[in-house]
Amino acid sequence: MTAKRPAGVTIVAVLTWISGLLDIIGGSILLFQTSVASTVEAFGGASQLITSAIVSILIGAIVMIVGVGLLRGSSGARLVITVFQVLSIGASIFFAITYPPGAIGEYFSAAVSVVVIALLWTGRANEFFRD
Repeated sequence: MTAKRPAGVTIVAVLTWISGLLDIIGGSILLFQTSVASTVEAFGGASQLITSAIVSILIGAIVMIVGVGLLRGSSGARLVITVFQVLSIGASIFFAITYPPGAIGEYFSAAVSVVVIALLWTGRANEFFRD
């Protein structure tokens, strides 16, 4: 018998998509900062800035795609999302420090990621993902 998907898991899927979208937006904004000397310098050069931006975009895209698995009760999806949310938190903190004008958005992204992780590991969510 399959456990009914708790509302928290649906909320997590939506929050996961929001988090992934914020990572994509943040990375995209960074790509447009390659002509801003202070931003390039903060990242240690244009190639590091571009690499950071692309990594952020890729993490966001993967998080959004795997988020669909959450709705289906995939334990693998829950693990992947948890790992990527932790990476997203790290990237958001890094970007907030290296590019202070974007810090508020990055801190918001990190907060969404923390909520996603917390909701993924509640008791009701554990029951849903066990089946």
